Amino acid sequence: MNQEVIGKFIADCRKKKKFTQSELAEKLGITDRAISSWENGKNMPDLSLFKPLCEILDITINELLSGERLSKENYQEKLEENIVNTIDYSTKKISKYSGAISLIIIIFGLFISISAIMIFPSESSWGSIYSLFGIIIFMFGMVRIISVSKWYKKFLFLAIIFVGAFGTLLFTDYINVKNNKEAPMFRLTTTTTGDVIYYDTLFYDIYRCNFDTENEYWIIEKNGKPSIENLIDYCK
Repeated sequence: MNQEVIGKFIADCRKKKKFTQSELAEKLGITDRAISSWENGKNMPDLSLFKPLCEILDITINELLSGERLSKENYQEKLEENIVNTIDYSTKKISKYSGAISLIIIIFGLFISISAIMIFPSESSWGSIYSLFGIIIFMFGMVRIISVSKWYKKFLFLAIIFVGAFGTLLFTDYINVKNNKEAPMFRLTTTTTGDVIYYDTLFYDIYRCNFDTENEYWIIEKNGKPSIENLIDYCK
């Protein structure tokens, strides 16, 4: 399907009918810019416009797709060729739009995850919830563009993506805790005893001693199982 040839044919037929681009566009309910893009070979008419366009220009759809007037002798041959070309063109166009939608979904998922970290205070559990929600959306977008046919390979690929994305969030959260002395967003439990707040995360523990005082300090160490009763003594 040669867009330039088809575009030139549309222009020739329009001129024979003595229509301007604006007049043809008005009859089809579109802009004259769309007509110009067809005739310049930059775009093709939408499938829904094939029939009304051919009726206005007094040509057949087969002739439109061939980019020329057809004789009875080669009409059938061109018809079969154009059917194949139209299917191929439609498939590529659907694939193109599908890829664009997938990219939008991926970007939207990342946007939600990043925004959740920036907007919600670390003490709020909503930040971690929306971040995970963003990762799920991100993975849904990735599923749409993964071309692997075997289901187990696709599952493995998605598992790697999830671990990588979630690991990045956990690492970012850890850096924020260490440098800015803020509560971890991704925590399992929070325990307050006396003047000590204990945050339990997947990989490390945090002891916020003398919280909300001038003598407040933080202790960050590898994950363990401290006795809740001894939290006060732990900070001394």
